[in-house]
Amino acid sequence: MKLSDFKYPLPRNLIAKYPAKPRDRARMMVLNRADESIEDRRFSEILNYLNKGDCLVVNETKVFQARLFGKKEKTNARIEVFLLRELNAEENIWDVIVDPARKVRIGNKIFFDDGKLWCEVIDNTTSRGRTVRFNHKGDFFRIIERIGMTPLPYYIKRDPTAKDKEAYQTVYAKVLGAVAAPTAGLHFTKPLLRKISSRGIKVVPVVLHVGLGSFRPVEVEDLTKHKMDSEYYEISPETSNAINRTIDSKHNVVVVGTSTCRALESSVTSDGHLKPSRGWTDKFIFPPYDFKIADKLITNFHLPESTLLMLVSAFAGHEFLMRSYKKAIKEGYRFYSYGDGMLIL
Repeated sequence: MKLSDFKYPLPRNLIAKYPAKPRDRARMMVLNRADESIEDRRFSEILNYLNKGDCLVVNETKVFQARLFGKKEKTNARIEVFLLRELNAEENIWDVIVDPARKVRIGNKIFFDDGKLWCEVIDNTTSRGRTVRFNHKGDFFRIIERIGMTPLPYYIKRDPTAKDKEAYQTVYAKVLGAVAAPTAGLHFTKPLLRKISSRGIKVVPVVLHVGLGSFRPVEVEDLTKHKMDSEYYEISPETSNAINRTIDSKHNVVVVGTSTCRALESSVTSDGHLKPSRGWTDKFIFPPYDFKIADKLITNFHLPESTLLMLVSAFAGHEFLMRSYKKAIKEGYRFYSYGDGMLIL
């Protein structure tokens, strides 16, 4: 398939700026691949589509406060430093994006927190990318959780607030490392998860630290030439054993989100089971693709021409999915990170 196959027009008023309250009151479009039927539900009704013996797989990654605002040495120019990933924990070296990039060169220092924290630019990576070394020794995440801001996606046209620190985080987030939320999981509440577990449905975690690479624009018409950025993931022996028991018992593996799906599909055995692993994955899933682990997929409504939309298209079937998007637009569904949900059966 080609990049242009994933274009669609979206009115700006359908881009959600705030999450539903409570979270599970978001709308949920249910797509049935068997007969290509579409239902309109609420996310709280997800229980109607899960069965005893099923396994629900969630991504426990936790978003950190990745947006820092500092001042450049000497000029005091205001500089945004967006933390992407830690390259060396001992030396506190990070890949970052800076804005405005034209003002930030190798050797420059940027000061934060009234000068108590600073970083020095040690390399250029892309037009806006830099590698920096921070002066802080100790628990760096503790510092940035205090002085940083929630890294809301660029299409949410407002400044983050204190409420976003909780809202842009799943209720089961545990492992710091993501600069974007695994947004399909934002619809779950703790009471809903308790109900799911009480029905005999096993909830198991993986970790995939979502980076900006998931949202990097695809710039080639031929999708086979697109390269995903690598993202770190972990699948524990306990999780792989639970999922393999589900597969062997002919129950459903229900996957929450494209990031979870990519982690699982990055660690498949030759006989279609899951193996425990940890490392980096640049797996790019687009049609056609034979999914080995996921039987059902919970997701959101994604950006045009995005790699997330391509993965969901591979799972649902391209024509069926694009038809469902037209229906969602017509019926006023809310799109993107804080938007409504989708369940694909």
